[in-house]
Amino acid sequence: MRFLDHDEADDPLLSVVNLIDVFLVLIGILLIVIMRNPLNPFSSQEVTVIENPGRADMRITVKKGEDLTRYESTGEIGEGQGVKAGVTYRLPDGRLVYVPEGADGARDPGSPAP
Repeated sequence: MRFLDHDEADDPLLSVVNLIDVFLVLIGILLIVIMRNPLNPFSSQEVTVIENPGRADMRITVKKGEDLTRYESTGEIGEGQGVKAGVTYRLPDGRLVYVPEGADGARDPGSPAP
């Protein structure tokens, strides 16, 4: 009765068990990659991701809780309706000084003296 003395190496069930082990390791790796991503769906923190900074195809993605907002650059210069609020000067030691427009004694350095 030779069929009772078969080798375990010929068992097809062992190869299925090995495939299941490989898939479990693969799933574990994918979960780790998802959790390390700053925009993962399981975190509740606020995150801002800037892709290609300073280039024409720059994208900004903002995540607040479960809401994702994506801003894409069109490459055009923006234009607003604001007004000049003051002037900022850099001192020799690197500090910045902001002088509001219309403050006492403050004037635009390019304007003529009174």
